[in-house]
Amino acid sequence: MTTLTYLFRRVIPATFDLLPIPMRSVPATAQLLAIALQESEAKARRQGGGGPARSFWQFELGGVRGVCTHPATRPHLEPALRTLCYPFDWSTPQKTTATIKALHLAMTDNDTLAGVFARLNLWWLPDPLPESDNPDEGWRQYLRAWNPGKPHPETWPANFGGAWQLVNQEFS
Repeated sequence: MTTLTYLFRRVIPATFDLLPIPMRSVPATAQLLAIALQESEAKARRQGGGGPARSFWQFELGGVRGVCTHPATRPHLEPALRTLCYPFDWSTPQKTTATIKALHLAMTDNDTLAGVFARLNLWWLPDPLPESDNPDEGWRQYLRAWNPGKPHPETWPANFGGAWQLVNQEFS
């Protein structure tokens, strides 16, 4: 089994089980897979060269902070954290910072936790997730949600197409 298939068959279903039903969709699955391919080729839980990013979705501390503090995502994050037995404390700025740092480190080895963060990072976007025929919208949403420092637009079409190919193959 490839890592991409593992994400598709194991991690994303476990992620969706922790989140509200409206977050579960074929476009969400494909976009999550495409972003994992774009960020790490679905091969690395740690950023190459000793960088700060963690998980197959390559979250940096700022991205974790964004999901933890955004009003559209935090209410959905807290029940998932309780289910996964991750303590969180937003009572003071210092405790919030400590919680965010701990979650960032934990997602290095907890793919479901990372999946929850990845799905929630797409949730706050105002537009519907793209269908298979709209890689340009997928790219726009990826850029907006992930804000990559060094985007690689030349790899996106293949990553988006590969993600949709797997999803369509499995769901057909």
